[in-house]
Amino acid sequence: MSQYSGSESSAIEERSGPKTERGRRTLRRLLDAAAEEFGARGYHETAISSITQRAGVGLGTFYVYFKSKEEVFRALVADMGARTRHALAESTREAPNRLEAERLGIQAYLDFVRSHKALYRVVMEAQFVAPEAYREYYRTFSAAYRQQLAQAASRGEISEGQDDEVRVWALMGASTFLGLRYGVWDDGADTASVAEAASDLMINGLAPRAKNGDAS
Repeated sequence: MSQYSGSESSAIEERSGPKTERGRRTLRRLLDAAAEEFGARGYHETAISSITQRAGVGLGTFYVYFKSKEEVFRALVADMGARTRHALAESTREAPNRLEAERLGIQAYLDFVRSHKALYRVVMEAQFVAPEAYREYYRTFSAAYRQQLAQAASRGEISEGQDDEVRVWALMGASTFLGLRYGVWDDGADTASVAEAASDLMINGLAPRAKNGDAS
């Protein structure tokens, strides 16, 4: 999921909601509480009252920001996507080229997933609860990622792709399952080593290479 945007965005900024700092803090608490509840219980077992209790706000406050449980769930999916993209952007800001950005981005994604484990359950459940939000989560990543790769290709940092859309979704798929394996299931592996191995595959592919000492 190595798509990098240069500016921070979130569901809080994208919603036509609170204009005050206090309102934005309340919305942030609601979204963070929703992430914990949905991540632990799943969509159908989570009650609005459990979200408000965790957030430390009254039930009436919830309805100032959201009309329903489904609406806060959709907002949470968008918010998680925005926060993930921001974390990746920050991690790759100083990368000297696209190949190094890919390596740094994979490691940053694994680290982000480890500290936001609700991400996978919420996003995966979204395909059944809020399918349009689920598709938009990945479409947003892929659109900007494709632009980033095209710019890198024009600078000569990576090869031109036969089909940029296929290439983007293949890379996103790799990162998604790396996050599941090394971010959620096994959070003890060294993320730098995982990122190094994955980026080696991205850069060099599966074709055989000359071994040390072999004639070139």
